[in-house]
Amino acid sequence: MQIYRVGGAVRDRLLGREATENDWVVVGATPEEMQAQGFRPVGADFPVFLHPQSGEEYALARTERKSGRGYGGFTFHASPDVTLEQDLIRRDLTVNAMAEDGQGGLIDPYGGQRDLQARLLRHVSPAFAEDPLRVLRVARFAARYAPLGFTVAEETLELMRQIAESGELDALTPERSWKEISRALMEPRPDQFIQVLRDCGALAAWLPELDKLFGVPQPAKHHPEVDAGAHVLAVLRQCAEHDQPLTVRWACLLHDLGKGLTPEEDWPQHIAHEKRGLKLIKAVNERCKAPRDCQELALLVGEYHTHAHRALELRATTLLELLQSFDVYRRPQRFEEFVSACEMDARGRAGLEQRDYPQAAYLLGAAAAARAVAVQPLLEKGFKGAELGEALKGERLKALKAYKEGGGKA
Repeated sequence: MQIYRVGGAVRDRLLGREATENDWVVVGATPEEMQAQGFRPVGADFPVFLHPQSGEEYALARTERKSGRGYGGFTFHASPDVTLEQDLIRRDLTVNAMAEDGQGGLIDPYGGQRDLQARLLRHVSPAFAEDPLRVLRVARFAARYAPLGFTVAEETLELMRQIAESGELDALTPERSWKEISRALMEPRPDQFIQVLRDCGALAAWLPELDKLFGVPQPAKHHPEVDAGAHVLAVLRQCAEHDQPLTVRWACLLHDLGKGLTPEEDWPQHIAHEKRGLKLIKAVNERCKAPRDCQELALLVGEYHTHAHRALELRATTLLELLQSFDVYRRPQRFEEFVSACEMDARGRAGLEQRDYPQAAYLLGAAAAARAVAVQPLLEKGFKGAELGEALKGERLKALKAYKEGGGKA
């Protein structure tokens, strides 16, 4: 029995990065021998075991053969005669196909260290094309390592194009896809995730609503970058630079989908794109099975982001309707995330990344003013039921009018 550290931990050590978790491969062992040493079996499809002390995963060396469509369409073979090299060749990228022995010696049969130095994400073997999930994984690695100068090798992009054209992406389950999407959006360069998917044709196959924004012009006065797709990438980059949570990043990804429905004769204007985009945002939400908080914020940002940009001009009645739409009295965090998304949208424009966004403080102040209205005095006056609701609404409107008249000071 020989045990090797493999994959991401080896890659990150060579890059001088902290490894967050270890993966281990065991060569020359049977499941019975593993259990005799106290390892606990957990793998449903192939032999994976948990270490009795550390709880880390140890997998028996295995080979795989394509047997169906999608991520799960593989038959695995694990036995003591499977070599380390045979196990490593089934992995996605050369930088993930390295191993360390017990003395820290590097085993690198497929040139992973060379590609690390060249800052290339390159597939290990043609078998890469058998697993459609790898398209999303490679794009996610591009998003993670772009700050270090990594790019996807052209021959790997070509294999990704073949997967996109084959229709295999349709076989991915929403759960597996969302796992990759959500991780990729939280990487240092989520815009690169989208860019790589677009470069290989996967964005058109997987998120056509977003792909359609590229090449659609916007008014240069408000959008110096002009292209609607380029704007979304810039907004995602602002999200990463301002350390926004997943909900905000997902909302920013989808906020302008309605611009893809604008008739060409109306370009570069996009009147009512907010309302038009809602059906597209809803469709993407459902197709990707995004968590409920991500879905809700994406729809609200899509519908109301231009309200936020015009916040200083809104009448008190419109401001109150906006706050009511977000249920700011019971869910203040959602409104705060909305404001953050709108600020990222405002900053995601060429040359305007450092612009002030006074609308943020103004909107949060308005929410605080409306929330500060006390219910108890109205109860003491005898209001109840629907009448109480109307009276409360009236008092909140008064508070917002006073807030506006005071120049945005509560």
